[in-house]
Amino acid sequence: MKYFLIFSYSTNHKIMTKREITHLSYQITGYAIKVHKALGPGLLESIYETCLLYELEKNGHAVRQQVFIPVIYDDLKINTDLKLDLFVDDSVVIELKTVESLLPVHEAQILTYMKLLKAPQGLLINFFTDITKTMKPFVNEYFNMLQD
Repeated sequence: MKYFLIFSYSTNHKIMTKREITHLSYQITGYAIKVHKALGPGLLESIYETCLLYELEKNGHAVRQQVFIPVIYDDLKINTDLKLDLFVDDSVVIELKTVESLLPVHEAQILTYMKLLKAPQGLLINFFTDITKTMKPFVNEYFNMLQD
């Protein structure tokens, strides 16, 4: 059995399994679809973020919004302007976009945020398009270290 402690800004979180992380991502996707169906495309990213935050909190999830992400190199902690849109239950990184098409730089961004936070899963959601076709889930080595 492999256990992995997920980096967290809080001290009261539980270690989730792969199945629980996957279920959480499924729930988040459902909330994003609900927001997108209600509002449609064409609004500012911050509006979708606020509505998705509302849905997540309304449904009992602990969500951190606009999280500053420090970069640690060796013994040096670098305070940066890197800001993650939403961090759900100290496990899933959510990066929102309102762009015509997602680019490789957007994927690199979410993968970097996941690595720096040691988060096992990330969701890249583009509200400009049909999110059921363009949303991209990501997992990394931290996900692979979790129990099934």
